[in-house]
Amino acid sequence: MLQQTTVATVGPYFDRFVARWPDISALAAASLDEVLRLWQGLGYYARARNLHACARAVVERHGGVFPEQAEALRALPGIGDYTAAAIAAIAFNRRGAAVDGNVERVVARLYGVREPLPAAKPRLRALASALIPDQRTGDFAQALMDLGATICMPRRPRCVLCPWRACCAAAAFGRAEDLPARAAKPERPLRHGVAFWLTRTDGAVLLRRRPEHGLLGGMTEIPSTSWRAAPWSIAEAIRAAPAAVAWSPLPGTVRHGFTHFRLELAVFAGIGSTEGIWSPVEGLGDHALPTLMKKVARHAIAALAAASYGEPAASAAKSGRSPSAASRTGANESR
Repeated sequence: MLQQTTVATVGPYFDRFVARWPDISALAAASLDEVLRLWQGLGYYARARNLHACARAVVERHGGVFPEQAEALRALPGIGDYTAAAIAAIAFNRRGAAVDGNVERVVARLYGVREPLPAAKPRLRALASALIPDQRTGDFAQALMDLGATICMPRRPRCVLCPWRACCAAAAFGRAEDLPARAAKPERPLRHGVAFWLTRTDGAVLLRRRPEHGLLGGMTEIPSTSWRAAPWSIAEAIRAAPAAVAWSPLPGTVRHGFTHFRLELAVFAGIGSTEGIWSPVEGLGDHALPTLMKKVARHAIAALAAASYGEPAASAAKSGRSPSAASRTGANESR
């Protein structure tokens, strides 16, 4: 849960998870839908899928007991070098370098490593490995992480409080905030797609489940096209629609940012019926909708409400005339 997410954000989710599934066997017995629903709003949903798959692998391969060696831990779904080393060190006191972003920052400053990330990662890992003591390796791993999180911070590091200040190369030269250096990030490309807001005569909305693999895998979505570099024409979009009904483009677009690209979705609305998952609008919050799809729902609800009131969609959203479910679908969002 803490991968790319702050402790403050994760805390309530962690509490709910361990209350619902207090041990690895309980989590393994849960369905993926249950896990995704409880994860809803935390983002980076591949973590939830990996967590569930990992629990099942531990039960099936290891009798419900985590292996102690980093090599065996790396063979489990969703566990890479850092997580394997962290579990081995903290849970089993095994010697290994648990190198996350905090540790990279501490080591880069301590040794004055000026090579930019990510090229510097192998050297930083080697330097971190050389620091590991023979005893209390778990305590050392956590101390190094906390040093980076609370003292050796990215901005305004609290060098005066640092126990390693006397031997820190970056502090000696007054360059702590400059390290670690990072290579310039390329601009994220823009992709386009179309989402289809299909309602039945009783007001229920069509949903579907995304494929297990890939971005937002296993999550519930408002049916949409694939995402590509070129915008979709109306004719192309209608051919990809989930039902042969009269589709109308709604004004505006839904914008969302992923780690490696930006996305713009046009939203088409239609009335009809087809096979699939149908949910009343007020029940959308009960489904594992990722943040992107919550945005689509709010956009569609506001745009259709605006059309019925004869005012711009943005004004309808601000005036509160859109149904209350629009706010419900946006609950517990973090990204």
